[in-house]
Amino acid sequence: MQELAPGIFVETGFRRINVGAVLTGDGWVLIDTPPYPDDAQRWREMLQSVSEASICAIVTTDCHRDRFLGSAWFDARVVAAHSETIGHIRSLPAAFVENAIESLVSDSSERSRFGSVRLRLPNVGFTRRMQLRYGGAEIPLLAMPGPTAGSLWVHLPEYGILFTGDSIIVGQHLYISSPTTKEWLENLTNLRRSRFAADVIVPGRGPLTDKSATEPISNYLRLARRRVHSLYRAGRPRADTSSLVPELLPMFPYQPGQIERVQRRIKAGLDRIYEEFKLDDKLGDSAAR
Repeated sequence: MQELAPGIFVETGFRRINVGAVLTGDGWVLIDTPPYPDDAQRWREMLQSVSEASICAIVTTDCHRDRFLGSAWFDARVVAAHSETIGHIRSLPAAFVENAIESLVSDSSERSRFGSVRLRLPNVGFTRRMQLRYGGAEIPLLAMPGPTAGSLWVHLPEYGILFTGDSIIVGQHLYISSPTTKEWLENLTNLRRSRFAADVIVPGRGPLTDKSATEPISNYLRLARRRVHSLYRAGRPRADTSSLVPELLPMFPYQPGQIERVQRRIKAGLDRIYEEFKLDDKLGDSAAR
């Protein structure tokens, strides 16, 4: 665990995602939570070694399963998320939890550690901006559509620290789960402007970084959007986005044993971009009428 500024902590060593915490006069505010119960226990112990204060709130930065599943491991009165994230979680089928756990574990013994965990629905939502206030600390939550429609950033401008969730990840391929890549690109462009106070960026996955990490992501999104747009305008079906995967595959590193999984991730993202252009056309037609 690393202390980035007084009372602001981050852990990048857990499986799958990074997590953060802010110690306020009223207790801890957690920024995302480890999805694995043993990692959650270690995170709790790390925090308690600093302060035995209770956990007063959890912030969930998007609707990816490995970001919200871990809320169940912590007792907090408030679980905050964007309203789009809350709507997505509410719409999940009854079998979601079991399927999510199966995607996270490698064997039955690891599965047993999850027990009969149940989804914990965020109970505080917002659409554009929200300020959490605890014990004299102000923690702004900013709606930043990108990898999901309900992605949010936690910005602590006083310290130049920004938690971006999966809007920025380092050293791996992107998760494009929503047809909002145009807004994602705009948000990354705004972040690169000097007036956005963010000297230290805590990405959703990978090591701590800075604004330079936005460039390869923007380059990837621009290329993917250009290629899909050409395909879409040519009247080709969404299935044909698979032809674009080989060009995008080398743009971020991946383990040889993960190539099929990464290819599926890229293909899913291209499909979301195709849907985005289709939706833009539909909205344009509606406006014209």
